[in-house]
Amino acid sequence: MQQSAPPPYESLTPDAILDALESIGLQPNGSLLALNSYENRVYQAGLEDQGFVIAKFYRPQRWTDAAIAEEHDFTQQLADAELSVVNPMAIGARATQPQTVFEHLEFRFAVFPRQGGHPPNLENLDDLEVLSRTIARMHAVGAQQPFQHRPQINVQRFGHASRDFLLTNNFLPAEMESAYASVSEHLLQRIDPLMADAPNIRIHGDCHMGNILWRDEIPHFVDFDDCMMGPPIQDLWMLLSGERHDQTAQLATILDAYNDFYPFAVNTLNLIEPLRTLRIMHHAAWIARRWNDPAFPPAFPTFDSVNYWSKHVLELREQLALLDEPPLTYL
Repeated sequence: MQQSAPPPYESLTPDAILDALESIGLQPNGSLLALNSYENRVYQAGLEDQGFVIAKFYRPQRWTDAAIAEEHDFTQQLADAELSVVNPMAIGARATQPQTVFEHLEFRFAVFPRQGGHPPNLENLDDLEVLSRTIARMHAVGAQQPFQHRPQINVQRFGHASRDFLLTNNFLPAEMESAYASVSEHLLQRIDPLMADAPNIRIHGDCHMGNILWRDEIPHFVDFDDCMMGPPIQDLWMLLSGERHDQTAQLATILDAYNDFYPFAVNTLNLIEPLRTLRIMHHAAWIARRWNDPAFPPAFPTFDSVNYWSKHVLELREQLALLDEPPLTYL
């Protein structure tokens, strides 16, 4: 495996984190708790006034300043629309020019209020309806204008680029290369035309249940780091689980509620399995791209094994079979 860059967070020591917070006028008490985040580094920091904040240090060279600004602008627009999102705090900023991104050493960082909660219970139909209506309201705001500096979910970025990176950087065991190359090629041939005319609005982009905190009967959305242009169904398909008949029933509940606030394009139901496939392919390539980060080998200890890639190829073959099935229906 190639290691193309030095570890990105070597200089982000506890002292550096505390110095960063002090540089923007906060008074940390020295308490730091690392939270579960691999792409960035995220910490809960205690303050002298007994409060807490969440400090997020962006991965160097991942986003431009303009892309981060669009993330923060989007969450502010959602908050202005009375959606519960955990958006960054403007600290020590002039009222006419609020500032939410700060720099310390080579790191850009933002600070967020701490939000408690737990993942939503999708088996509770009332909760599923509330969550679906909230996502629809998010999409109604997202459709008002496009991102200019953030990516779009498409086959090239999530599929072809992922495949090319893995095959050209020697991440696959030799005995798995041919099988991976073949199944991934067939998948992309199938997905390319399906995604060609997909609608694109601003979406959360990574709307799994770990990024939704449920409290006081309200879903609170966190971590818009992957917000992007994409089809609305991308934020909905991860709400589905179980067998086909289970998913069909869940889909009816979701879309009945969703349509109260934003019209759903039923013809995009055929994008569920293509989007799931692209997520699977992109995830494997994401681990490979981050393999030089010391946090990744312990977190994914089997990644460089034949067993991992055998399971990955099997999962891709299962996706190829699912693409042969008719899409879910909504009546």
